[in-house]
Amino acid sequence: MANPEQGNQTVPTEFILLGFGNLPELQILLFLLFLIIYIVTVAGNVLIIVLVVADQQLHTPMYFFLGNLSCLETCYTSTILPRMLASFLTGDRTISISGCLTQYYFFGFLAVAECYLLAVMSYDRYLAICKPLHYAVLMNGRSCLQLAVGIWISSSLAADITIFLMQQLTFCGPNEIDHFFCDFIPVIKLSCSDTRMMELVTTMLAPICTLLPFLLTLATYVCIITTILRMPSTTGWQKAFSTCSSHLIVVSIFYGTIIIVYMLPKTDTLRDLNKVFSVFYTIVTPMVNPLIYSLKNREVKEALGKVVTKLSAVKRIQTVLP
Repeated sequence: MANPEQGNQTVPTEFILLGFGNLPELQILLFLLFLIIYIVTVAGNVLIIVLVVADQQLHTPMYFFLGNLSCLETCYTSTILPRMLASFLTGDRTISISGCLTQYYFFGFLAVAECYLLAVMSYDRYLAICKPLHYAVLMNGRSCLQLAVGIWISSSLAADITIFLMQQLTFCGPNEIDHFFCDFIPVIKLSCSDTRMMELVTTMLAPICTLLPFLLTLATYVCIITTILRMPSTTGWQKAFSTCSSHLIVVSIFYGTIIIVYMLPKTDTLRDLNKVFSVFYTIVTPMVNPLIYSLKNREVKEALGKVVTKLSAVKRIQTVLP
């Protein structure tokens, strides 16, 4: 990574995540807001996982991948929010260089996994709506497991390559990161090493990890919408659209904010709003995913109703027993 000293220049051993430190009067309010978001996110996603595992009705490819997404989102938000909450509470915004690289590794790994997982989920909906007769054969249990394992392994490999190159960097200048977590571009800007090789490798990885799954997701939804519009009955149209509308909302929020943060030209206005948009895809999206799926999917609502009924029955039995 870096030696403690380089020539006569002291090498920093930690970074300062500025985050939302420019709003000192709002620190307690922000702490309470993000604490509530974190609790809701973890509780909602864990509930989805429990429902998918416990309810036989949800033992389908669609809900298998939804369970993977909820597991991913729980880890994703836990990579960023606990550290942010601690800085709001204590005022300590420092993070060691190794801690910063560790945070970026898990953030990058999980972000890439989400891109791949959203693409696979859209492919699952494509097969269910556009190729219903082949769905059971193409999306069997073995295929689902292979896709899930492939997502996690390939995402880990991409993150391994990036973090290996980042560990070779030397940091010897300013150590302030104007962000609330260790993102790639803000960290690279602090390096005094030659970053051309790193930028070349990440430029090659970025299309594979983000653009390719995005285009696959986009293509599948073009096919899905085309197929739905060709359906003769309104009932069939509504039923088909209801099965993929939840996923479409999640995809739109996730990719919409990523495009704004990473791809649009950095005007003064967008630069000022960069942290706000980053909050959407790193913190808000993991929170709203369980809400969207539970509100839009009849099967999830029925499974939740069964759990509530069972808990009510247990409580009644406990009150009757001495």
